[in-house]
Amino acid sequence: MIIPELVHYFFSSVISGIEDVASQKGFTVIICQSNESYEREVANARTLLSHRVDGVLVSVSKETHTFDHLIELQEGGIPIVFFDRIAPEIDADQVIIDDLEASYKATRHLIEVGRKRIAHFAGPQNLVIGRDRLQGYLNALTEAGLPIDNRLIIEADTYEKARNAVITMIDAGDIPDGIFAVNDLTAIGAMQTIQKKGYKIPDDISIVGFSDGRFSGITDPNLTSVDQHGYEMGITAAEMLFHRILSNEITYIPEIKVLNADLIIRGSSLKE
Repeated sequence: MIIPELVHYFFSSVISGIEDVASQKGFTVIICQSNESYEREVANARTLLSHRVDGVLVSVSKETHTFDHLIELQEGGIPIVFFDRIAPEIDADQVIIDDLEASYKATRHLIEVGRKRIAHFAGPQNLVIGRDRLQGYLNALTEAGLPIDNRLIIEADTYEKARNAVITMIDAGDIPDGIFAVNDLTAIGAMQTIQKKGYKIPDDISIVGFSDGRFSGITDPNLTSVDQHGYEMGITAAEMLFHRILSNEITYIPEIKVLNADLIIRGSSLKE
């Protein structure tokens, strides 16, 4: 498997699901980390191709814009299953959540608790998940009749970028009353910086993250977040891949499995 980062709780949960299924099937899992680098992802793919692995599970890096290295795997007769971050140009099995709907629900929750000026700390727009999470946010604002302010849409998908974005907004006197972040680390970076600047959460600003990792339950207040069900995604992706490996199908119609995502409401968005 090729994953962006091992340190993320979501990806480690996916790995657990994959390894559990692989163990039952008698297969060994080789884990390659792209570290969000296109060049490393290409090198990983070519290494796996040269080792003649039976199949590959992939979640693409933030830097990946072209997919020739993954097409090479397919052309080499190696089945691929994408999970979470997909390559839409490649016909292959996918396991995803409905990022658009999940982001819509997260933003709608902020609206329902009375927030009217909601910022979105977005992910890279070359990734489908980044585009879908932005679109879900926009859909919720439009449905509620709230204006779309491009100044409140900021590409900030890391802890440090979120801290810098919050400082810039506060220094400019352009402070939102809600933030929907593309992932939990971004949300936590925003939370901690807001608190250091003397604002209260959720009294002054409500915050929602995405992925519901282990840190969401230990922040103060606890972080409202979208649960992506990483372990379930790993199990589903592995089962799809082993079906392709063991069935020896030469041609097949790619399958897309969409898992439910749940909004877990905690104190960062709503007074407990």
